[in-house]
Amino acid sequence: MKVIRWLLGRIILTIDFLTTPKGLSRSTNEQQQINGETSKLSLYQFLACPFCVKVRRSMKRLSLDIETRDAKKNQQFRSELEEHGGRIKTPCLRIEEQDGSITWMYESKDIINYLEQRFSPQA
Repeated sequence: MKVIRWLLGRIILTIDFLTTPKGLSRSTNEQQQINGETSKLSLYQFLACPFCVKVRRSMKRLSLDIETRDAKKNQQFRSELEEHGGRIKTPCLRIEEQDGSITWMYESKDIINYLEQRFSPQA
């Protein structure tokens, strides 16, 4: 089973690499403002998880520089995810609000909807 998962993971990563979406083009000032906002976001993920790939592709399309934290290979990130998020499930977006409160958002669809509503050009 481990070999099959590894093989499927490599296939997913290869397809993702070959079909990487093009990012949005923004002015330097706009991109700097977006980068300031995304500095308060972190994506807890497993590299070859298809749902995590889906979220990362959305981040790429929106030209978002969000820190990714591999909760599979890094024990510290895994512990943070479990302790603060409540469970070891990926993808999970950690959102630090302006008032200092932190929200842990699970489910790829919810994360993508949040990113699109907050960062797409028509937002």
